[in-house]
Amino acid sequence: MRLIIAEKPSLARAIADALPGKRRSVEGSIEVGDTTVTWCFGHLLEQAPPDAYDPRYKQWRLDHLPIVPSPWQLMPRPKARGQLAVIRRLLKASSEVVHAGDPDREGQLLVQEVIEHLRWRGPVKRLLISDLNRPAVAKALGRLEDNARYQPLYRAAETRARADWLYGINLTRAWTLTGRQAGHDGVLSVGRVQTPVLGLVVRRDREIADFTPRPFHVLWADFAVAHGQVRAWWQPGEQHPLDDQGRLLARAPAAALAVRLPGAEGRLSELDSRDKRQAPPLPYSLSALQVDAARRYKYSAKQVLDTCQALYERHTLITYPRSDCRYLPRGHHASLASALPTLGQVDATLAEWCRGADFTRRGRAFDDAKVGAHHALAPTGKIPDMARLSAPEANIYRLVVRNVLAQFHAHLETREVKACFEVLGERFAASGSEVLVAGWKPLFTTRDEPPPLPTLVRGEPARVTAAAVEDRETRPPEPFNDASLIKAMMNIGRYVDDPDVKRTLRESDGLGTEATRAGIIETLLERGYLVRVKSALRASRTGHALIASLPDPATRPERTALWEQRLSRIAEADDSEQAFLDALLGDLRSLLDAADAERMRQALGSAQGIEAPAPRRGGRKPAARRRGSNAAAGKTRRRRSSKASGGRQ
Repeated sequence: MRLIIAEKPSLARAIADALPGKRRSVEGSIEVGDTTVTWCFGHLLEQAPPDAYDPRYKQWRLDHLPIVPSPWQLMPRPKARGQLAVIRRLLKASSEVVHAGDPDREGQLLVQEVIEHLRWRGPVKRLLISDLNRPAVAKALGRLEDNARYQPLYRAAETRARADWLYGINLTRAWTLTGRQAGHDGVLSVGRVQTPVLGLVVRRDREIADFTPRPFHVLWADFAVAHGQVRAWWQPGEQHPLDDQGRLLARAPAAALAVRLPGAEGRLSELDSRDKRQAPPLPYSLSALQVDAARRYKYSAKQVLDTCQALYERHTLITYPRSDCRYLPRGHHASLASALPTLGQVDATLAEWCRGADFTRRGRAFDDAKVGAHHALAPTGKIPDMARLSAPEANIYRLVVRNVLAQFHAHLETREVKACFEVLGERFAASGSEVLVAGWKPLFTTRDEPPPLPTLVRGEPARVTAAAVEDRETRPPEPFNDASLIKAMMNIGRYVDDPDVKRTLRESDGLGTEATRAGIIETLLERGYLVRVKSALRASRTGHALIASLPDPATRPERTALWEQRLSRIAEADDSEQAFLDALLGDLRSLLDAADAERMRQALGSAQGIEAPAPRRGGRKPAARRRGSNAAAGKTRRRRSSKASGGRQ
């Protein structure tokens, strides 16, 4: 018997549907001919808690740290024992096993750790599926690979899980116990990704709180030219008081010039006109979709992820959503060119976007060289019943289709004009843009474009018809929201000061992964470290105190982003997992030495921030309400062991 082990039930059903033969459902599996398909439902196994290695670790004590398991142990999750028993029984009757985890690092770990835990020693094939439509699944079934090829990917995922355990368990215990000495009664959770993300928000909140607005002044003038009128802005010279962005800090020079300008004769001294062509925005990765959906619809990152999962699993309308890629295989071009016009027949919005599309066009998104384990999100080609989709499902589906449809539209062509006027010995600048070919642009905006500049000729006379000074103030940075925080996690190099590290991180995948970024934000909200204020994400008082009490490197993104790079090298068989863990233990011991009750006391006493609301039903209790001994804290910690150590992150 051939046994296929899928990552989740929906994938197992899609595989069974694509197999030839009569289906028969048996407990925890589906039989089709001589093949049986069974499934996991997320991780069936989890890292064992500290007291599984030594009962004395039930009590949280600083002198136990660092806790370093040897050998490492996995244990069944409480609700997974029944399905593990099903898989164990099926393995005993199998001659061949097929690993059908999702095509990523965690998907490789999720199924393979079950196969190894149940001591299967026979051959294992690898089935990679990113599209649940029957033809795509059938095609994937015809090109199975040797799972040994993916062993480095598994080792990288296993190393990540162990490293997260070491980091989360040890630092959470250390800071919780130090917090208790300082008078904070509750768990203070520290993680290698969640804490730097919290650090981003805390530092942004501090910038906003410490911000002092400064007045600045701008002067505009309207110039009459042969073919119309142009508004231009004064460019004050260095003899005037300017800030580092060239803004005028004193009003008097602008006011004095404004009085002299009306009626003054000048000329158009400089004119630069350039035609530009802009390719369509690429299809979405998950994070890029989360950013756009948050901006357009105010959806949280988790809501977007959950909606994508429903469109992928329940409705089978889009391809695998947890992708970090924004390109499509060249082989998808023909099927999409055939399917997209049909999709336009069932939805007015899609129909409007299909107008003007040229389905023979092959946009830059179709590039095999830039597709890895995943490709960009795309419609599967299945005809949707829009009436059965919720409003968020319909909105997200349209966005996914739109960005793929854009690849079949012409480039946006514009004429960008920059003009400089000279009058009374001063320079005034104006700029404008004219759309020559709208191309893909109407798919992305319904706003009217501002009128272009009138026809201009270099050297032509220009007379000032009006002028005025506008008084403005510098503004603090905006607080983070779901869109900007996800974008910050994607482009984490922007928040790094060290130029060498910044250069290293420029091409990295950022902080967290496509699959985990939404969960990281939700975890920080559930633990009371972040608070949602309308659409903004602000740090709570506890969040501020935790960041202030930790060594600065533990709150910044450099370490975790470099972790991801090194894990990627392990996945490519270019680095050693043991060397990585040894280096981590050295860092961990230094961080543990920095745990200090006095620093914690000061941090708690001076913390600013927003009071976290009561937890949602079924959520974590506020730290102030949790009472008990070290042993009780240990029980609480064990119940959350996978979350504090990063879970699938």
